[in-house]
Amino acid sequence: MVSLSSLDYILIISFFAITLFIGIYVSRKSGKNSSEFFLSGRNMPWWLLGLSMVATTFSTDTPNLVTDIVRNNGVSGNWVWWAFLITGLLTVFVYAKLWRKSAVNTDIEYYELRYGGKPAKFLRKFRAIYLGVVFNILAMSAVTLAAIKIGQIMLGLEPWETVIYAGVITVIFSAVGGFKGVVYTDFLLFFVAMAGAIGAAYYLVNIPEVGGLEALFANENVADKLSLLPDFNDKSALITLLIIPLAVQWWSAWYPGAEPGGGGYIAQRMLAAKDENHAIGATFFFNIMHYALRPWPWIIVALASLVLYPDLASIQEAFPNVSPDKLGHDLAYSAMLTKLPSGLLGLVLASLVAAYMSTISTHLNWGSSYIVNDFYKQQINPGASEKKLVAVGRLSTVVLMICSALLALVLQNALQLFDVILMFGAGTGLIFILRWFWWRINAWSEIAAMFSSGIISIIINFTSVGVFLFGTKTAAGVLPDWSRFPIVVLITTIIWLLVTFLTQPERTDVLRNFYQKIQPGGPGWAKVIDDAKLENIDIVNDKEGWSVPSGILAMLLGCVFIYSCLFATGYWIYGETTLAISITITAIVSGYLLKRVWVKIRAKVL
Repeated sequence: MVSLSSLDYILIISFFAITLFIGIYVSRKSGKNSSEFFLSGRNMPWWLLGLSMVATTFSTDTPNLVTDIVRNNGVSGNWVWWAFLITGLLTVFVYAKLWRKSAVNTDIEYYELRYGGKPAKFLRKFRAIYLGVVFNILAMSAVTLAAIKIGQIMLGLEPWETVIYAGVITVIFSAVGGFKGVVYTDFLLFFVAMAGAIGAAYYLVNIPEVGGLEALFANENVADKLSLLPDFNDKSALITLLIIPLAVQWWSAWYPGAEPGGGGYIAQRMLAAKDENHAIGATFFFNIMHYALRPWPWIIVALASLVLYPDLASIQEAFPNVSPDKLGHDLAYSAMLTKLPSGLLGLVLASLVAAYMSTISTHLNWGSSYIVNDFYKQQINPGASEKKLVAVGRLSTVVLMICSALLALVLQNALQLFDVILMFGAGTGLIFILRWFWWRINAWSEIAAMFSSGIISIIINFTSVGVFLFGTKTAAGVLPDWSRFPIVVLITTIIWLLVTFLTQPERTDVLRNFYQKIQPGGPGWAKVIDDAKLENIDIVNDKEGWSVPSGILAMLLGCVFIYSCLFATGYWIYGETTLAISITITAIVSGYLLKRVWVKIRAKVL
């Protein structure tokens, strides 16, 4: 437990005051109608949306999650989420403009644009509750859990106290300010959060117990954790940490903020952009910041924590007030922050509050948009006035906050929830990628994938079948543990493909209307285009052409560029100058080539 000075309190209280002021200031305009409340009138610039995406994904559980990963699996363990860069850049260069063209209010509304009939209505209604309520509450509870741990370690707060203190202000400005309030405060939250993370890393690596970067990297507890790639001689680690994420996970798994083909709060920001180019610019900026630069301050603190707290016993000994059910390696990040001096401590606490508020406010507004647009307006009160829709949006914001806070009180660690959410979305991602470009996918395909993924995950993880196949912590099963995820993906994919071909395709008018509005292009729509031509109906706009090949090339160059930036930053920090210089040159060359391809893509969009 740390003792806050007057300066620390001034910094924290000032931050709270400014965020509340922003929420109240924009409340009048945000409350005009549901479009303003959830999309801010679709007039947001790329840089503001990009900063908002970065701030949103910088939550209180993120440094805890990274710390947990680094302490257990080393720096290379982060490939479990670094692999999502591939789908992130596919969203940038292929799907961002498609989402903006759709002009839907939420990504769930897409279902009744792409599909038709009762299955489409059911899918929209069910996903609104499934994602907007269930998954959204799970994600928010992980963030709140991290806040609870920080409160316990740094301030000696009881879990319920942290929930009350952290949640009240967040839910007030989220309910009052709407999406505009969220994005405007994200602008402030981004800079506060980054300043806190970088300041903490710089100070903590230089405290006497750590002794600077050189001493840190030479420490026996740290030396074997530094590699950016898994040990190629360790087959299990290589498969789990690198091969599966890069070969299977990025395209097959649904995870909030990293949905294949875009979706969730990332789609919400693309839909709020001024135009297609602003949607592309926002998502590209986000991916650079999210993957290339932001992880390193957290990684440095995680490595330093191994010097002071090499195991769970040392954390428990240093912080005996921590509840046994909350004890985990993710606590090490908060434990390190207790070493900060006055002033910097206040800034870092404000940055953690900023991270919490940014993520929670986004999830509240995003989840509320599903409840209002895709459930309440469609199923309960189709004739609701705009004033009524905004009121329901504000009420659902409060309810979502309460539910996630209650769940957070019974959870143990962030990595636990990350794995559960990832497994439950396994196998569904390929549909989200292909549904834009293959006419044969129908609503039943998505329904089958969604239910089979969840059911199979439950069977494998929580029944005797899973124990037989994969064993337990103390005994091995028939199959290696790393095969859980690919098996769920394989079975789910087979099921939804069978359902696709065993059910009727979507109606001709639905498919033609979708193509005419979105112009996705590609051989996957050849039958629909040819059938329309036979009836002398032209649904193709030849002006733009099919930009997916250029988009995939840009994605590949973007991956080389951002991964090079990530690796180069790491090797500069490690002091491996020769390697850092060569990878920096790779980043410059790939960045130049990417710029040339991007110019062509922008020209096609315009």
